[in-house]
Amino acid sequence: MAQHINKKARFHSLTANRLLDGEPVYLTAADDWSEALTDAAIADGKDQGAALMDIAAKSVEGRVIVNPYLFDIDVEDGKPSPISVREQIRAAGPTVRLDLGKQAS
Repeated sequence: MAQHINKKARFHSLTANRLLDGEPVYLTAADDWSEALTDAAIADGKDQGAALMDIAAKSVEGRVIVNPYLFDIDVEDGKPSPISVREQIRAAGPTVRLDLGKQAS
């Protein structure tokens, strides 16, 4: 499984694509999947990140999600925010035509 993390980064969250419709989803602290990045579980360090990957592997086997991976986040007031532009775009939706995607809602 691919990982998009910097070895020096402390906090990570886990994302994947929902197999049913391809939407980016985030693993929550309740071991469920959410479309909202603010619901994402926050892993503090390598071991907690590995635990999230283990949980995601079960969802891959159950054909709920595909391509799970960890990504670096900043945490402010207990809420994750992505560091990379890639993950900012995945969380917000397409960068063209603001009348489409998550920006429209």
